[in-house]
Order: sequence, then C-alpha cells, then structure tokens
Amino acid sequence: MSDVNTASGDPGRSAEAAAAHLRRQPKVRSIDGHDIAEAFAAGLADFRAAPQFGLFFGGVYALGGLFLVWLTFWTGLGYLTYPFAAGFALIGPFVAVGCYEVSRRRESGLPLVWREVLGVVFHQSRRELGWMAFVTLFIFIVWMYQVRMLLVLCLGFKNFVTVNEFVQVVTTTPEGLLFLALGHVDGAILALVSFTLTVVSFPILLDRDVDFITAMITSVKSVITNPKTMIAWAAIVTALMLLAIVAGFLGLFVVLPVLGHTTWHLYRRLVEPPATD
Repeated sequence: MSDVNTASGDPGRSAEAAAAHLRRQPKVRSIDGHDIAEAFAAGLADFRAAPQFGLFFGGVYALGGLFLVWLTFWTGLGYLTYPFAAGFALIGPFVAVGCYEVSRRRESGLPLVWREVLGVVFHQSRRELGWMAFVTLFIFIVWMYQVRMLLVLCLGFKNFVTVNEFVQVVTTTPEGLLFLALGHVDGAILALVSFTLTVVSFPILLDRDVDFITAMITSVKSVITNPKTMIAWAAIVTALMLLAIVAGFLGLFVVLPVLGHTTWHLYRRLVEPPATD
C-alpha cells in the first residue's frame, strides 16, 4: 500500500521506476541458422567436457520414459504407449535444467561440482522454475486427455486386449485412420505451443531473477521475432527426440544433454544480457 501511495504522491519517481522496470525486461535478438549451428557446436563441446552430468540427466529422463511404458502395459493400457512417448517429450525442457546449469557454470568459469549443480536445480525448482515445470506438466496432461477423447470420438468405447489389435484397428479402418490424422494434428499444435512457451523459459529462470510469466512472454517473443529459425530449431529437436525415443528411450542418454546444452547457448544468442541501471 505504501508503494501505491509513494507512486501516486511522486509522479516523477513513479515514472522513473516504470522506466527502470522496462529496462530490466528481457530483450530478444534476431538470429539465423548460423547461430543454431554455433550453439549446437557449443552444446556438443559442453557435453564432451562434462559427460558425467549429461549422461546422468539423460539417464534419469530415459528411465522415466521406460517406467511410463512399463506402467501402461502393467495397467493394461499398452495401446497408449505411443501417445505417452510422444507426450513425454514435452517435459524434456524441465529435465534438462541440470544441463543448463552445467553450461552456465562452464561459461562463467565456475567449478562443476555435483552438490552445487544439483543444489541449484533443487533450489530453483522451489521457485519460479517450479511453476514453469507445472506448465509443461499441464500441457502433457492436456495431451493425454485429448488422446482419450479422440479415442472415444473416433473408435467408441472399444477395449483393446493387445497392442497389435489396436495397431490393426487404427491402421486399417477409416475410423482408425481418422484418429491417427486428428491425433497427429492435435499433437503438433500442442507441441508448437509447448515449444513456444518454453524454448528459453527455463534457461532465463535459471539465469535471471524474473517470474515465470515474464519468462514465457520472452520465449514467445523469441519465436515471433525469429519464426523461420525457431521453427527450424523445433524441427531439429523433434527429429532428434523422435530418434532417441524410437531407440527404446536409450538415445535420450545423449540427445537430451546435447539439446539441453545447445538450448542454453541458443538462449544466450536470443536474449540480450540484463541492462544495468
């Protein structure tokens, strides 16, 4: 209340505070394919310099994916394995937070100590980073809900005893092909939304004292400012994640950390350093 009174009683100070606030807002640069190539090279360098961290975070992600697959079969929902695997990629940016921290520390010349790397990740997860993680989880839940809805709309309330039965139905019947078409379109839209909201959100929350709304706005601005370049990067991420998941999730041991490190360096090229007052 005192801030309100001060602002209303001193217009000059209020205007100065507003100007300072605007200067602190993250500013987005324009980038091109050359920046993606250089960021990817820097990401590979980070992974090679500290593979133990990348393999750890990639392993956690891969084991999480394998657990979800096992869970679908254990509960008799094996036919949902493919949608689960596709949606599982949506939470990748959150799992890669540890990789962002490794890249940040290498960039700043800080020591790479397990206790400090994991400590930063856990500390940040209780702040704005936790809200951002909730956003990605919410999108994943929406995706799985829509898959079930499309199943009911296209195939009715059928129960599939085996995965082979489900595959036969969705690939040989008009209803099944409609389900596949609508599902892939819906998945592509949600993936684009998730990418747009998160492409630089997690790195900026780890790097700067901003709220998760500001982080998402900055991420959206990054995509709007560089639509072709960012769509190209999204296509690269999708292709590599797909290959890693098709390889029994084991490819995530390497793909996740490399993409994580690369995302950090891409963030550095996309977002200007904070202005000093």
